[in-house]
Amino acid sequence: MENKELFLMVEAISNEKNISKEDVLESLEEALAVATKKRKNIDAYVEIDRKTGEFHTFRQWRVIDNDKLLVDDDGTEFNPELHIYAKDAKNITVGDFKREPIETEGFGRIAAQIVKQVIIQKVREAEREVIVQDYTQRVGEVVMVTVRRIDRGNVYVDIGGVDGMIAKSDLIPNESVRKNDSIRAYIKEVRSTARGAQIFLSRTMPEMMIELFEMEVPEISEGVIKIMGGSRDPGLRSKLAVKAKDKRLDPIGSCIGMRGARVQAVSNELNGERVDVILWDEDPAQFVINAMAPAQVSSIVVDEDKHSMDIAVEDDQLALAIGRGGQNIKLASKLTGWKLNVMSVSESEDKQAEENQKINDKLAEQLGVDAEVAGVLIEEGFTSIDDIADADISVLKNIEEFDTSMVEELQERASDAQLVQALGDADASEILMSVAGVDEDLAQALIEAEILTVDNLAELSTDELLDIQNMDKEKASSVIMTARENEGWFN
Repeated sequence: MENKELFLMVEAISNEKNISKEDVLESLEEALAVATKKRKNIDAYVEIDRKTGEFHTFRQWRVIDNDKLLVDDDGTEFNPELHIYAKDAKNITVGDFKREPIETEGFGRIAAQIVKQVIIQKVREAEREVIVQDYTQRVGEVVMVTVRRIDRGNVYVDIGGVDGMIAKSDLIPNESVRKNDSIRAYIKEVRSTARGAQIFLSRTMPEMMIELFEMEVPEISEGVIKIMGGSRDPGLRSKLAVKAKDKRLDPIGSCIGMRGARVQAVSNELNGERVDVILWDEDPAQFVINAMAPAQVSSIVVDEDKHSMDIAVEDDQLALAIGRGGQNIKLASKLTGWKLNVMSVSESEDKQAEENQKINDKLAEQLGVDAEVAGVLIEEGFTSIDDIADADISVLKNIEEFDTSMVEELQERASDAQLVQALGDADASEILMSVAGVDEDLAQALIEAEILTVDNLAELSTDELLDIQNMDKEKASSVIMTARENEGWFN
């Protein structure tokens, strides 16, 4: 082959397959090396001069450690035809190759076929890499795809000449999709496999709904309105939280559009999914109240430690707050990131009274006083022995029922109770940390939840432990099972 013809061929392949000329030349070099190996039964290396197009062929030996019998961990034995010891390689680094020039072969029909096959394979690999790199950068985009076939519920699509797949689990339930349909989908993952570039798409992810609103609402793409989050029950209902940078702008109205045109366009693309657009608020409690719409919240109690909120609604609002199959509360919880418990106002009052009684009983026991004295302290805002021990004595004296001697006695008892509790907590912490998987933070959280022994821990369910401290569900299950094993449950 003339040098000019070589470069023309390389340029043609490069343009046709959208890969660099360097990649084509490297593929050709490897193909010629493979053909030389097949013909002479040696390890060969071929180099093409990038300026002249001349071929240079070398025989090569891989340099390995001195006197090593196995070349690698796969059990490949030393072969003097393929390998050379470092002591004989004249200062060439172990792992590199010693090369000697040999005459470049004239390739016959079989060798030419090998060259062709290797080039085709390398070109395919290069094409695949280009596709992977291109679409990896596009992960998170919503694209229009054409349905090519449906197999076992999975939908195989064409994305502008590139194959993609929407798994059955990533399709909207009860959605009717047919061959040659054009639909939108969210690029969620790109993988490079032996069979080619695999592009996985989804129509169920909350990110798809968010992307669709960015496409439909100019104020979002311009940055005037910001989407703060979204949650979906695909095909049925979803919630979108938005805020406006300019307080004069109505973010909800902008997203809904004139006569609901914008939100309806998104809903139609999601197979009729109903979208609730709500106002984001930096106050978590107010954000949750907004997220509970259309239900009206009567009161809300925030538990920062458990990252949960108890939401009280009137009886006639209870069904609306929960939603069909728990849909409304589930979507609000996902959107806000808080664990939400919905109850009626009467149930909330009963629960609060029960909590207050527990606090009262505990404080009375720790201080050695009757329930009435503990109740007075709680009413004045002193709900723990720490509050009492650390309080300014003058503040306690201002309580109508208390005199100086009583206040001093209460603070002394509170200090003694602190010491007893600290010693007890230290013992409990040591006991709990004997269970594999329980660290200092988890032990402290368990103690605060009055889980003081391994037996107490073993009695918990996985969900109860997750309520005490947020962690991986598998870890929670493992900790409980270990505690049960330590307590001899399985003997």
